[in-house]
Amino acid sequence: MNSTPTLGFLLHDVARLLRKRFEQRAKDLGLTRSQWQTLAYLANNEGIRQAGLAEMLEIEPITLVRILDKLSDRGLVERRQHPNDRRSWLLYMRDEARPLIDTMRNLGDQTRKEALEGTSQGDQEHLYALLTLMKSNLLSACRSKAVDKETQHG
Repeated sequence: MNSTPTLGFLLHDVARLLRKRFEQRAKDLGLTRSQWQTLAYLANNEGIRQAGLAEMLEIEPITLVRILDKLSDRGLVERRQHPNDRRSWLLYMRDEARPLIDTMRNLGDQTRKEALEGTSQGDQEHLYALLTLMKSNLLSACRSKAVDKETQHG
């Protein structure tokens, strides 16, 4: 029997440990992982509709509403009415969230540095390139599979 972990298990374990280590560093910030992930995505996509952010985060819209309610109650996020669609809300960071985002980015940098300790810059660049290619390949495959299913049922 082969005791070497599969690529999927290894990637899962590394991702889980990165999250765990980040959470250890961020525990005093008073945010859940889903809240800081929402803030991180929103920081790069201000003015996005709630539905678009839910899709990016790969969560149900109602789940995002609960997260946004908590972030809004803390004064970190605000919803603004879409100027042309009364049913849509656009999401923005409040000024109070910006120092928190900077802190989170710093903690993320520290965690990545810790995880990549002992690797060369070239190895790090190669790792990012491989992971980016894998992500692209899998996104493409998932999309084509969805198209294949639509074609079969249509």
